[in-house]
Amino acid sequence: MTSATAGKTASLGQSLTPKLLTTFREGYSLHSLQRDAVAGLTVAIVALPLSLALAIASGATPDKGLTTAIIAGFLISMFGGSRVQIGGPTGAFVVVVFNVIALHGYDGLLLATALAGLILVVAGLLRLGTWVKYIPQPVVTGFTAGIALVIFSSQVRDLLGLEMASVPADFIEKWIAYARALPSLDVAATAIALGSLGLILLLRRFAPRLPGFLIAVAAGSLAAWAFTLDIETIGSRFGELPRTLPMPAMPELTWLKVKAVLPSAFTIAFLAGIESLLSAVIADGMTGRRHRSNAELVAQGIANFASSLFGGMPATGAIARTATNVRAGAQSPVAGMMHAVFLLLFMFLLGKLIAHIPLATLAAVLVIVAWNMSEIDHIRHFMRAPVGERVILILTFTLTVLVDLTVAIGVGVVLAAVMFMHQMAVVSALRHKVTIDEQDDTATDTAVKRADLPAGVELFELRGPLFFGVAEHLIDILQRTGPRPHAYVINLRDVPLVDATGAKTLSDFVERCARHRIAVFLVGLKPQVAASLREMHTLPRANATATDSLDEAIRLAGELSAKS
Repeated sequence: MTSATAGKTASLGQSLTPKLLTTFREGYSLHSLQRDAVAGLTVAIVALPLSLALAIASGATPDKGLTTAIIAGFLISMFGGSRVQIGGPTGAFVVVVFNVIALHGYDGLLLATALAGLILVVAGLLRLGTWVKYIPQPVVTGFTAGIALVIFSSQVRDLLGLEMASVPADFIEKWIAYARALPSLDVAATAIALGSLGLILLLRRFAPRLPGFLIAVAAGSLAAWAFTLDIETIGSRFGELPRTLPMPAMPELTWLKVKAVLPSAFTIAFLAGIESLLSAVIADGMTGRRHRSNAELVAQGIANFASSLFGGMPATGAIARTATNVRAGAQSPVAGMMHAVFLLLFMFLLGKLIAHIPLATLAAVLVIVAWNMSEIDHIRHFMRAPVGERVILILTFTLTVLVDLTVAIGVGVVLAAVMFMHQMAVVSALRHKVTIDEQDDTATDTAVKRADLPAGVELFELRGPLFFGVAEHLIDILQRTGPRPHAYVINLRDVPLVDATGAKTLSDFVERCARHRIAVFLVGLKPQVAASLREMHTLPRANATATDSLDEAIRLAGELSAKS
Protein backbone atom coordinates (compact mmCIF):
# COMPACT_ATOMS: atom_id res chain seq x y z
CA MET A 1 0.00 0.00 0.00
CA THR A 2 1.42 3.37 -1.00
CA SER A 3 1.66 6.23 1.47
CA ALA A 4 -1.02 8.16 -0.46
CA THR A 5 -3.40 5.17 -0.34
CA ALA A 6 -2.67 4.66 3.35
CA GLY A 7 -3.35 8.34 3.97
CA LYS A 8 -6.69 8.18 2.18
CA THR A 9 -7.66 5.04 4.11
CA ALA A 10 -6.71 6.67 7.40
CA SER A 11 -8.62 9.81 6.46
CA LEU A 12 -11.72 7.77 5.58
CA GLY A 13 -11.44 5.83 8.82
CA GLN A 14 -11.14 9.03 10.82
CA SER A 15 -14.14 10.63 9.08
CA LEU A 16 -16.27 7.58 9.97
CA THR A 17 -15.15 7.27 13.59
CA PRO A 18 -18.13 7.70 15.95
CA LYS A 19 -17.87 10.57 18.40
CA LEU A 20 -18.70 8.14 21.20
CA LEU A 21 -15.39 6.39 20.61
CA THR A 22 -13.58 9.73 20.53
CA THR A 23 -15.23 10.68 23.83
CA PHE A 24 -14.08 7.52 25.56
CA ARG A 25 -10.55 7.92 24.19
CA GLU A 26 -10.37 11.40 25.68
CA GLY A 27 -11.59 10.12 29.03
CA TYR A 28 -15.13 9.96 30.41
CA SER A 29 -15.74 10.88 34.05
CA LEU A 30 -18.52 10.15 36.52
CA HIS A 31 -19.38 13.85 36.51
CA SER A 32 -19.89 13.72 32.74
CA LEU A 33 -22.13 10.68 33.17
CA GLN A 34 -24.26 12.54 35.69
CA ARG A 35 -24.66 15.53 33.38
CA ASP A 36 -25.47 13.25 30.43
CA ALA A 37 -28.10 11.45 32.50
CA VAL A 38 -29.83 14.72 33.40
CA ALA A 39 -29.71 15.86 29.75
CA GLY A 40 -30.99 12.49 28.54
CA LEU A 41 -33.95 12.61 30.94
CA THR A 42 -34.75 16.19 29.93
CA VAL A 43 -34.77 15.31 26.23
CA ALA A 44 -36.81 12.15 26.83
CA ILE A 45 -39.51 14.23 28.53
CA VAL A 46 -39.62 16.48 25.45
CA ALA A 47 -39.43 13.58 22.99
CA LEU A 48 -42.26 11.52 24.52
CA PRO A 49 -45.23 13.62 23.34
CA LEU A 50 -43.50 14.53 20.07
CA SER A 51 -42.87 10.89 19.17
CA LEU A 52 -46.52 10.03 19.79
CA ALA A 53 -47.86 13.04 17.89
CA LEU A 54 -45.56 12.68 14.87
CA ALA A 55 -46.43 9.01 14.48
CA ILE A 56 -50.16 9.76 14.51
CA ALA A 57 -49.72 12.65 12.05
CA SER A 58 -47.80 10.31 9.75
CA GLY A 59 -50.69 7.87 9.57
CA ALA A 60 -49.08 5.31 11.88
CA THR A 61 -49.92 4.20 15.41
CA PRO A 62 -48.37 6.11 18.34
CA ASP A 63 -46.25 3.17 19.49
CA LYS A 64 -44.35 3.34 16.16
CA GLY A 65 -43.14 6.80 17.11
CA LEU A 66 -41.85 5.60 20.47
CA THR A 67 -40.16 2.58 18.91
CA THR A 68 -38.43 4.83 16.39
CA ALA A 69 -37.23 7.27 19.05
CA ILE A 70 -35.89 4.41 21.19
CA ILE A 71 -34.15 2.28 18.54
CA ALA A 72 -33.02 4.97 16.11
CA GLY A 73 -32.31 7.50 18.85
CA PHE A 74 -29.97 5.07 20.61
CA LEU A 75 -28.08 4.08 17.45
CA ILE A 76 -27.76 7.60 16.04
CA SER A 77 -26.01 8.66 19.24
CA MET A 78 -23.92 5.49 19.43
CA PHE A 79 -22.54 5.59 15.88
CA GLY A 80 -23.01 9.27 14.99
CA GLY A 81 -20.51 11.96 14.18
CA SER A 82 -21.92 14.52 16.62
CA ARG A 83 -21.48 14.54 20.38
CA VAL A 84 -24.94 15.93 21.10
CA GLN A 85 -27.19 14.88 18.22
CA ILE A 86 -30.61 13.50 19.21
CA GLY A 87 -32.34 11.28 16.66
CA GLY A 88 -35.92 10.19 16.21
CA PRO A 89 -39.04 10.86 14.15
CA THR A 90 -39.34 14.43 12.88
CA GLY A 91 -41.87 16.63 11.14
CA ALA A 92 -39.93 16.51 7.87
CA PHE A 93 -40.99 12.88 7.40
CA VAL A 94 -44.70 13.33 8.08
CA VAL A 95 -45.69 13.99 4.46
CA VAL A 96 -43.46 11.27 3.02
CA VAL A 97 -44.45 8.61 5.56
CA PHE A 98 -48.16 9.40 5.19
CA ASN A 99 -47.94 9.07 1.39
CA VAL A 100 -45.90 5.85 1.49
CA ILE A 101 -48.36 4.24 3.91
CA ALA A 102 -51.28 5.37 1.74
CA LEU A 103 -49.70 3.93 -1.43
CA HIS A 104 -47.84 0.85 -0.21
CA GLY A 105 -49.12 0.11 3.29
CA TYR A 106 -47.04 0.02 6.45
CA ASP A 107 -45.03 -2.94 5.12
CA GLY A 108 -44.04 -0.75 2.18
CA LEU A 109 -42.86 1.95 4.60
CA LEU A 110 -40.70 -0.57 6.47
CA LEU A 111 -39.05 -1.67 3.24
CA ALA A 112 -38.53 1.94 2.09
CA THR A 113 -36.99 2.81 5.47
CA ALA A 114 -34.63 -0.17 5.31
CA LEU A 115 -33.54 0.76 1.77
CA ALA A 116 -33.07 4.38 2.83
CA GLY A 117 -30.81 3.14 5.61
CA LEU A 118 -28.64 1.25 3.15
CA ILE A 119 -28.50 4.30 0.85
CA LEU A 120 -27.35 6.48 3.74
CA VAL A 121 -24.62 4.02 4.74
CA VAL A 122 -23.31 3.97 1.17
CA ALA A 123 -23.46 7.78 1.02
CA GLY A 124 -21.39 8.00 4.20
CA LEU A 125 -18.83 5.47 2.93
CA LEU A 126 -18.55 7.47 -0.30
CA ARG A 127 -17.95 10.57 1.83
CA LEU A 128 -20.90 12.49 0.45
CA GLY A 129 -21.65 14.18 3.76
CA THR A 130 -20.08 17.46 2.73
CA TRP A 131 -22.30 17.69 -0.36
CA VAL A 132 -25.28 18.78 1.72
CA LYS A 133 -23.87 22.31 1.86
CA TYR A 134 -24.54 22.57 -1.88
CA ILE A 135 -28.32 22.27 -1.41
CA PRO A 136 -29.59 25.83 -1.99
CA GLN A 137 -31.07 27.41 1.11
CA PRO A 138 -34.22 28.67 -0.69
CA VAL A 139 -35.00 25.04 -1.59
CA VAL A 140 -34.54 23.89 2.01
CA THR A 141 -36.63 26.79 3.35
CA GLY A 142 -39.33 26.26 0.72
CA PHE A 143 -39.91 22.57 1.32
CA THR A 144 -39.59 22.94 5.10
CA ALA A 145 -42.25 25.66 5.14
CA GLY A 146 -44.39 23.54 2.82
CA ILE A 147 -44.13 20.56 5.16
CA ALA A 148 -45.13 22.83 8.06
CA LEU A 149 -48.32 23.85 6.27
CA VAL A 150 -49.11 20.23 5.40
CA ILE A 151 -48.59 19.17 9.04
CA PHE A 152 -50.89 21.93 10.27
CA SER A 153 -53.57 21.02 7.75
CA SER A 154 -53.41 17.38 8.83
CA GLN A 155 -54.29 18.32 12.43
CA VAL A 156 -57.49 20.30 11.85
CA ARG A 157 -59.75 17.31 12.39
CA ASP A 158 -58.30 16.56 15.82
CA LEU A 159 -57.96 20.25 16.74
CA LEU A 160 -61.69 20.80 16.20
CA GLY A 161 -62.91 17.28 16.98
CA LEU A 162 -64.55 16.99 13.55
CA GLU A 163 -66.50 13.83 12.76
CA MET A 164 -64.84 12.47 9.62
CA ALA A 165 -64.51 8.86 8.51
CA SER A 166 -61.23 9.70 6.76
CA VAL A 167 -59.18 12.73 5.77
CA PRO A 168 -58.28 13.10 2.06
CA ALA A 169 -54.57 13.14 1.28
CA ASP A 170 -54.79 15.93 -1.31
CA PHE A 171 -54.32 19.39 0.23
CA ILE A 172 -57.20 21.12 -1.54
CA GLU A 173 -59.60 18.20 -1.09
CA LYS A 174 -58.64 18.04 2.58
CA TRP A 175 -59.75 21.62 3.24
CA ILE A 176 -62.95 21.10 1.26
CA ALA A 177 -63.68 18.08 3.46
CA TYR A 178 -62.96 20.12 6.61
CA ALA A 179 -65.40 22.81 5.47
CA ARG A 180 -68.11 20.19 4.91
CA ALA A 181 -67.48 18.62 8.34
CA LEU A 182 -67.36 21.94 10.21
CA PRO A 183 -70.94 21.61 11.56
CA SER A 184 -69.75 18.56 13.55
CA LEU A 185 -67.23 20.68 15.51
CA ASP A 186 -66.75 19.37 19.04
CA VAL A 187 -66.65 22.25 21.53
CA ALA A 188 -64.93 20.16 24.23
CA ALA A 189 -62.13 18.97 21.91
CA THR A 190 -61.64 22.50 20.58
CA ALA A 191 -61.45 23.89 24.11
CA ILE A 192 -58.85 21.27 25.11
CA ALA A 193 -56.81 22.02 21.97
CA LEU A 194 -56.90 25.78 22.46
CA GLY A 195 -56.13 25.44 26.17
CA SER A 196 -53.15 23.19 25.44
CA LEU A 197 -51.96 25.58 22.74
CA GLY A 198 -52.24 28.56 25.05
CA LEU A 199 -50.45 26.74 27.88
CA ILE A 200 -47.51 25.82 25.60
CA LEU A 201 -47.18 29.42 24.44
CA LEU A 202 -47.36 30.79 28.00
CA LEU A 203 -44.71 28.37 29.21
CA ARG A 204 -42.47 29.29 26.31
CA ARG A 205 -42.87 32.94 27.14
CA PHE A 206 -42.50 32.86 30.92
CA ALA A 207 -40.86 29.49 31.75
CA PRO A 208 -38.94 28.37 28.65
CA ARG A 209 -36.86 25.85 30.60
CA LEU A 210 -39.89 23.78 31.57
CA PRO A 211 -41.00 20.92 29.25
CA GLY A 212 -43.99 22.76 27.80
CA PHE A 213 -45.16 19.93 25.54
CA LEU A 214 -45.25 17.37 28.33
CA ILE A 215 -46.92 19.77 30.76
CA ALA A 216 -49.58 20.63 28.17
CA VAL A 217 -50.20 16.96 27.40
CA ALA A 218 -50.50 16.14 31.09
CA ALA A 219 -52.77 19.13 31.75
CA GLY A 220 -54.99 18.28 28.77
CA SER A 221 -55.29 14.68 29.89
CA LEU A 222 -56.08 15.74 33.46
CA ALA A 223 -58.72 18.24 32.29
CA ALA A 224 -60.40 15.64 30.07
CA TRP A 225 -60.50 13.19 33.00
CA ALA A 226 -61.62 15.73 35.60
CA PHE A 227 -64.53 17.01 33.49
CA THR A 228 -65.31 13.54 32.04
CA LEU A 229 -65.13 14.95 28.53
CA ASP A 230 -66.25 12.63 25.74
CA ILE A 231 -63.39 13.32 23.34
CA GLU A 232 -61.08 11.07 21.34
CA THR A 233 -57.92 9.84 23.04
CA ILE A 234 -55.00 7.69 22.00
CA GLY A 235 -56.69 4.73 23.64
CA SER A 236 -60.08 5.24 22.02
CA ARG A 237 -58.59 5.40 18.52
CA PHE A 238 -55.55 3.13 18.75
CA GLY A 239 -56.03 1.05 21.88
CA GLU A 240 -53.54 0.67 24.71
CA LEU A 241 -49.88 1.00 23.79
CA PRO A 242 -47.63 -2.08 24.01
CA ARG A 243 -45.31 -1.97 27.00
CA THR A 244 -42.33 -3.63 25.29
CA LEU A 245 -40.50 -3.35 22.01
CA PRO A 246 -41.51 -5.77 19.25
CA MET A 247 -39.17 -8.55 18.17
CA PRO A 248 -37.04 -7.58 15.18
CA ALA A 249 -37.99 -8.96 11.78
CA MET A 250 -36.90 -8.27 8.21
CA PRO A 251 -39.41 -6.41 6.01
CA GLU A 252 -40.96 -8.53 3.28
CA LEU A 253 -38.59 -8.34 0.34
CA THR A 254 -39.58 -8.81 -3.30
CA TRP A 255 -38.17 -7.20 -6.42
CA LEU A 256 -41.54 -5.69 -7.34
CA LYS A 257 -41.87 -4.08 -3.89
CA VAL A 258 -38.31 -2.77 -4.04
CA LYS A 259 -39.01 -1.11 -7.40
CA ALA A 260 -42.26 0.35 -6.08
CA VAL A 261 -40.81 1.94 -2.93
CA LEU A 262 -37.31 2.83 -4.18
CA PRO A 263 -38.20 6.44 -5.10
CA SER A 264 -39.63 6.92 -1.59
CA ALA A 265 -36.49 5.35 -0.12
CA PHE A 266 -34.30 7.92 -1.89
CA THR A 267 -36.57 10.71 -0.63
CA ILE A 268 -36.33 9.41 2.94
CA ALA A 269 -32.55 9.10 2.66
CA PHE A 270 -32.28 12.61 1.22
CA LEU A 271 -34.39 14.15 3.98
CA ALA A 272 -32.62 12.18 6.71
CA GLY A 273 -29.24 13.28 5.40
CA ILE A 274 -30.16 16.94 5.06
CA GLU A 275 -31.95 17.34 8.39
CA SER A 276 -29.40 15.38 10.40
CA LEU A 277 -26.46 17.37 9.02
CA LEU A 278 -28.27 20.69 9.40
CA SER A 279 -29.01 19.73 13.00
CA ALA A 280 -25.36 18.78 13.54
CA VAL A 281 -24.22 22.14 12.13
CA ILE A 282 -26.57 23.97 14.51
CA ALA A 283 -25.23 21.89 17.39
CA ASP A 284 -21.68 22.78 16.38
CA GLY A 285 -22.60 26.45 16.60
CA MET A 286 -23.98 25.93 20.11
CA THR A 287 -21.09 23.83 21.42
CA GLY A 288 -18.10 25.15 19.49
CA ARG A 289 -17.23 21.64 18.31
CA ARG A 290 -17.22 20.05 14.85
CA HIS A 291 -19.21 17.03 13.76
CA ARG A 292 -18.13 14.30 11.33
CA SER A 293 -20.64 14.45 8.51
CA ASN A 294 -19.81 11.08 6.96
CA ALA A 295 -19.98 9.27 10.30
CA GLU A 296 -23.34 10.97 10.84
CA LEU A 297 -24.67 9.64 7.52
CA VAL A 298 -23.53 6.11 8.35
CA ALA A 299 -25.19 6.35 11.76
CA GLN A 300 -28.42 7.58 10.19
CA GLY A 301 -28.29 4.62 7.83
CA ILE A 302 -27.72 2.08 10.57
CA ALA A 303 -30.47 3.64 12.69
CA ASN A 304 -33.05 3.69 9.90
CA PHE A 305 -32.32 0.11 8.90
CA ALA A 306 -32.61 -1.04 12.53
CA SER A 307 -35.79 1.01 13.02
CA SER A 308 -37.42 -0.87 10.13
CA LEU A 309 -36.48 -4.21 11.73
CA PHE A 310 -38.39 -3.24 14.88
CA GLY A 311 -41.38 -1.90 12.95
CA GLY A 312 -40.41 1.75 13.39
CA MET A 313 -40.54 4.73 11.08
CA PRO A 314 -37.79 6.81 9.39
CA ALA A 315 -35.61 8.83 11.75
CA THR A 316 -33.11 11.64 11.54
CA GLY A 317 -31.41 14.24 13.72
CA ALA A 318 -34.07 16.35 15.44
CA ILE A 319 -33.03 20.00 15.62
CA ALA A 320 -35.27 21.03 18.54
CA ARG A 321 -34.43 17.98 20.65
CA THR A 322 -30.73 18.37 19.87
CA ALA A 323 -30.85 22.01 20.99
CA THR A 324 -32.64 20.92 24.18
CA ASN A 325 -29.92 18.35 24.78
CA VAL A 326 -27.20 21.01 24.48
CA ARG A 327 -29.01 23.44 26.79
CA ALA A 328 -29.51 20.64 29.34
CA GLY A 329 -25.73 20.24 29.60
CA ALA A 330 -25.04 17.14 27.49
CA GLN A 331 -21.35 16.21 27.42
CA SER A 332 -21.27 13.30 24.99
CA PRO A 333 -23.33 10.90 22.86
CA VAL A 334 -24.14 9.03 26.08
CA ALA A 335 -26.86 11.63 26.70
CA GLY A 336 -28.63 10.67 23.47
CA MET A 337 -28.33 6.97 24.32
CA MET A 338 -29.78 7.57 27.78
CA HIS A 339 -32.64 9.58 26.27
CA ALA A 340 -33.59 6.41 24.38
CA VAL A 341 -33.30 4.30 27.55
CA PHE A 342 -35.57 6.70 29.45
CA LEU A 343 -38.14 6.54 26.64
CA LEU A 344 -38.08 2.75 26.91
CA LEU A 345 -38.78 3.07 30.64
CA PHE A 346 -41.67 5.47 29.93
CA MET A 347 -43.06 2.98 27.43
CA PHE A 348 -42.91 0.21 30.05
CA LEU A 349 -44.21 2.22 33.02
CA LEU A 350 -46.63 4.73 31.50
CA GLY A 351 -48.41 2.74 28.79
CA LYS A 352 -51.82 2.89 30.47
CA LEU A 353 -51.56 6.61 31.20
CA ILE A 354 -50.46 7.41 27.65
CA ALA A 355 -53.68 5.85 26.35
CA HIS A 356 -55.67 8.65 28.07
CA ILE A 357 -53.94 11.51 26.22
CA PRO A 358 -56.50 13.48 24.15
CA LEU A 359 -55.75 13.66 20.44
CA ALA A 360 -56.71 17.34 20.56
CA THR A 361 -53.77 17.98 22.88
CA LEU A 362 -51.34 16.18 20.57
CA ALA A 363 -52.75 18.20 17.68
CA ALA A 364 -51.89 21.37 19.60
CA VAL A 365 -48.34 20.08 20.06
CA LEU A 366 -48.04 19.53 16.31
CA VAL A 367 -49.36 23.01 15.56
CA ILE A 368 -46.39 24.40 17.52
CA VAL A 369 -44.05 21.99 15.70
CA ALA A 370 -45.44 23.20 12.37
CA TRP A 371 -44.99 26.85 13.36
CA ASN A 372 -41.38 26.19 14.37
CA MET A 373 -40.75 24.45 11.04
CA SER A 374 -42.30 27.28 9.01
CA GLU A 375 -39.13 29.39 9.38
CA ILE A 376 -41.00 32.66 8.97
CA ASP A 377 -37.84 34.70 9.58
CA HIS A 378 -36.00 32.84 6.80
CA ILE A 379 -38.93 33.34 4.44
CA ARG A 380 -38.95 37.10 5.15
CA HIS A 381 -35.21 37.21 4.50
CA PHE A 382 -35.45 35.42 1.15
CA MET A 383 -38.42 37.49 0.04
CA ARG A 384 -36.00 40.44 -0.01
CA ALA A 385 -33.54 38.45 -2.15
CA PRO A 386 -33.24 38.68 -5.96
CA VAL A 387 -36.23 37.52 -7.98
CA GLY A 388 -34.66 34.17 -8.86
CA GLU A 389 -34.22 33.20 -5.21
CA ARG A 390 -37.82 34.14 -4.46
CA VAL A 391 -39.10 32.11 -7.39
CA ILE A 392 -37.19 29.03 -6.19
CA LEU A 393 -38.57 29.35 -2.65
CA ILE A 394 -42.18 29.96 -3.73
CA LEU A 395 -42.11 27.20 -6.34
CA THR A 396 -40.60 24.65 -3.92
CA PHE A 397 -43.13 25.62 -1.25
CA THR A 398 -46.08 25.37 -3.68
CA LEU A 399 -45.02 22.01 -5.13
CA THR A 400 -44.47 20.60 -1.63
CA VAL A 401 -47.99 21.53 -0.59
CA LEU A 402 -49.92 20.80 -3.78
CA VAL A 403 -47.95 18.08 -5.58
CA ASP A 404 -45.25 16.03 -3.90
CA LEU A 405 -42.18 16.57 -1.77
CA THR A 406 -39.93 14.62 -4.13
CA VAL A 407 -41.05 16.67 -7.11
CA ALA A 408 -40.63 19.90 -5.12
CA ILE A 409 -37.04 19.13 -4.13
CA GLY A 410 -36.10 17.93 -7.61
CA VAL A 411 -37.57 20.96 -9.36
CA GLY A 412 -36.13 23.36 -6.77
CA VAL A 413 -32.59 21.97 -7.02
CA VAL A 414 -32.65 21.81 -10.83
CA LEU A 415 -34.01 25.36 -11.12
CA ALA A 416 -31.40 26.64 -8.67
CA ALA A 417 -28.66 24.87 -10.65
CA VAL A 418 -29.89 26.34 -13.95
CA MET A 419 -30.00 29.84 -12.44
CA PHE A 420 -26.49 29.40 -11.04
CA MET A 421 -25.18 28.29 -14.42
CA HIS A 422 -26.81 31.27 -16.07
CA GLN A 423 -25.20 33.60 -13.54
CA MET A 424 -21.80 31.99 -14.10
CA ALA A 425 -22.25 32.29 -17.85
CA VAL A 426 -23.00 35.99 -17.41
CA VAL A 427 -19.96 36.44 -15.17
CA SER A 428 -17.74 34.68 -17.68
CA ALA A 429 -16.75 37.13 -20.39
CA LEU A 430 -14.98 36.82 -23.72
CA ARG A 431 -13.50 40.07 -24.99
CA HIS A 432 -12.09 40.80 -28.42
CA LYS A 433 -8.79 42.58 -29.09
CA VAL A 434 -8.06 43.34 -25.43
CA THR A 435 -5.20 42.65 -23.09
CA ILE A 436 -4.09 43.62 -19.61
CA ASP A 437 -1.09 45.29 -18.13
CA GLU A 438 1.23 42.33 -17.73
CA GLN A 439 2.98 44.06 -14.86
CA ASP A 440 -0.23 43.75 -12.80
CA ASP A 441 -1.94 40.37 -12.97
CA THR A 442 -4.95 41.62 -11.02
CA ALA A 443 -5.78 44.52 -13.32
CA THR A 444 -8.25 42.74 -15.60
CA ASP A 445 -10.65 45.69 -15.31
CA THR A 446 -8.02 48.05 -16.77
CA ALA A 447 -8.03 46.18 -20.09
CA VAL A 448 -7.51 48.44 -23.08
CA LYS A 449 -8.02 47.92 -26.78
CA ARG A 450 -4.88 46.73 -28.49
CA ALA A 451 -4.65 48.52 -31.82
CA ASP A 452 -1.16 47.32 -32.74
CA LEU A 453 -1.92 43.62 -33.31
CA PRO A 454 -0.03 42.16 -36.26
CA ALA A 455 -2.05 41.68 -39.41
CA GLY A 456 -3.85 38.34 -39.53
CA VAL A 457 -3.84 37.89 -35.74
CA GLU A 458 -6.97 37.88 -33.57
CA LEU A 459 -6.71 38.33 -29.79
CA PHE A 460 -9.29 37.23 -27.24
CA GLU A 461 -9.36 37.30 -23.44
CA LEU A 462 -11.61 34.91 -21.51
CA ARG A 463 -12.49 35.60 -17.88
CA GLY A 464 -14.28 33.23 -15.52
CA PRO A 465 -14.75 29.44 -15.60
CA LEU A 466 -15.00 27.77 -18.99
CA PHE A 467 -17.88 25.34 -18.45
CA PHE A 468 -20.77 24.02 -20.50
CA GLY A 469 -22.87 27.10 -19.69
CA VAL A 470 -20.50 29.36 -21.67
CA ALA A 471 -19.06 26.87 -24.16
CA GLU A 472 -21.52 27.57 -26.96
CA HIS A 473 -21.21 31.30 -26.28
CA LEU A 474 -17.48 30.94 -26.86
CA ILE A 475 -17.98 29.22 -30.22
CA ASP A 476 -20.54 31.79 -31.37
CA ILE A 477 -18.24 34.73 -30.65
CA LEU A 478 -15.18 33.10 -32.17
CA GLN A 479 -17.15 32.38 -35.33
CA ARG A 480 -18.25 36.01 -35.68
CA THR A 481 -14.78 37.50 -36.08
CA GLY A 482 -15.08 38.16 -39.81
CA PRO A 483 -12.39 37.00 -42.29
CA ARG A 484 -10.32 34.06 -41.12
CA PRO A 485 -7.06 35.11 -39.45
CA HIS A 486 -3.78 33.28 -39.67
CA ALA A 487 -3.56 32.90 -35.87
CA TYR A 488 -5.68 33.18 -32.77
CA VAL A 489 -4.23 34.31 -29.44
CA ILE A 490 -6.54 33.39 -26.53
CA ASN A 491 -5.62 34.77 -23.11
CA LEU A 492 -6.86 32.27 -20.47
CA ARG A 493 -5.01 33.77 -17.50
CA ASP A 494 -8.29 34.54 -15.67
CA VAL A 495 -9.89 31.12 -16.28
CA PRO A 496 -9.76 29.29 -12.93
CA LEU A 497 -11.21 25.99 -14.16
CA VAL A 498 -12.55 24.21 -17.22
CA ASP A 499 -15.04 21.34 -17.27
CA ALA A 500 -15.26 18.51 -19.82
CA THR A 501 -17.69 20.40 -22.07
CA GLY A 502 -15.59 23.55 -22.02
CA ALA A 503 -12.43 21.56 -22.80
CA LYS A 504 -14.23 19.71 -25.60
CA THR A 505 -15.48 22.99 -27.06
CA LEU A 506 -11.98 24.44 -27.03
CA SER A 507 -10.64 21.21 -28.50
CA ASP A 508 -13.20 21.34 -31.32
CA PHE A 509 -12.23 24.95 -31.99
CA VAL A 510 -8.52 24.04 -32.17
CA GLU A 511 -9.33 21.13 -34.47
CA ARG A 512 -11.45 23.36 -36.71
CA CYS A 513 -8.57 25.84 -36.87
CA ALA A 514 -6.22 23.01 -37.82
CA ARG A 515 -8.40 22.14 -40.82
CA HIS A 516 -8.06 25.75 -42.02
CA ARG A 517 -4.34 25.93 -41.15
CA ILE A 518 -4.89 28.50 -38.41
CA ALA A 519 -2.52 28.51 -35.43
CA VAL A 520 -3.85 28.85 -31.87
CA PHE A 521 -1.84 30.27 -28.97
CA LEU A 522 -3.23 29.63 -25.45
CA VAL A 523 -1.77 32.04 -22.91
CA GLY A 524 -1.45 31.84 -19.12
CA LEU A 525 -2.96 28.40 -18.48
CA LYS A 526 -3.36 27.59 -14.81
CA PRO A 527 -2.14 24.08 -13.81
CA GLN A 528 -5.65 22.70 -13.35
CA VAL A 529 -6.82 24.10 -16.69
CA ALA A 530 -3.71 22.83 -18.48
CA ALA A 531 -4.23 19.35 -16.98
CA SER A 532 -7.86 19.28 -18.14
CA LEU A 533 -6.88 20.32 -21.66
CA ARG A 534 -4.21 17.62 -21.80
CA GLU A 535 -6.70 14.99 -20.62
CA MET A 536 -9.11 16.05 -23.38
CA HIS A 537 -6.21 15.99 -25.92
CA THR A 538 -6.67 19.66 -26.67
CA LEU A 539 -2.94 19.88 -25.93
CA PRO A 540 -0.51 19.15 -27.37
CA ARG A 541 -1.63 19.80 -30.97
CA ALA A 542 0.47 20.70 -33.99
CA ASN A 543 -1.38 23.99 -34.39
CA ALA A 544 -1.87 24.75 -30.67
CA THR A 545 0.85 26.27 -28.51
CA ALA A 546 0.69 27.09 -24.79
CA THR A 547 2.72 30.07 -23.59
CA ASP A 548 3.06 32.01 -20.35
CA SER A 549 3.65 35.42 -21.93
CA LEU A 550 1.01 37.31 -23.87
CA ASP A 551 3.58 39.45 -25.67
CA GLU A 552 5.50 36.32 -26.66
CA ALA A 553 2.35 34.70 -28.04
CA ILE A 554 1.51 37.83 -30.07
CA ARG A 555 5.07 38.00 -31.44
CA LEU A 556 5.02 34.31 -32.49
CA ALA A 557 1.56 34.69 -34.01
CA GLY A 558 2.74 37.77 -35.94
CA GLU A 559 5.77 35.97 -37.32
CA LEU A 560 3.67 33.01 -38.38
CA SER A 561 1.11 35.32 -40.02
CA ALA A 562 3.86 37.17 -41.92
CA LYS A 563 5.08 33.88 -43.41
CA SER A 564 1.57 32.88 -44.55
